[in-house]
Amino acid sequence: MAEAVMRYYVRQAGLEADFEIASAAVSNEEWGNPIYPPAARTLSEHGIPYDKSRTARQMTAADYDRYDIIVGMDDGNIRGINRIAGGDPSGKVHLLMDFAGQHRAVADPWYTRDFETAFADIDQGCRALCRALLVPLD
Repeated sequence: MAEAVMRYYVRQAGLEADFEIASAAVSNEEWGNPIYPPAARTLSEHGIPYDKSRTARQMTAADYDRYDIIVGMDDGNIRGINRIAGGDPSGKVHLLMDFAGQHRAVADPWYTRDFETAFADIDQGCRALCRALLVPLD
């Protein structure tokens, strides 16, 4: 969901060509799977478009060098990112909600099935990340 939300705000600002936004898992459990149907429904309900052909992939060590900012949804993601990347020597790895001034995880809908609360956290975090990157909103 975070990839779609971030792409939406960057596209709305007319800056799509200036950003490369991609998501990747820290495990291979979902590799090759499409977006989870309840996540897709939640995005659609909020008018956020998403790539229906997109499938999950696992992060690689090369991603650390490729991207300027790497964002995790929770502390487990951060540990996984650091494990895959071999640490964070350039200080690129951040928790999404830190951008919103809240050092906490995004609500995890995998266990709660509450995709609306997860969306609200992701939306808040992505808006704050956009502000940090000087992407104008609305």
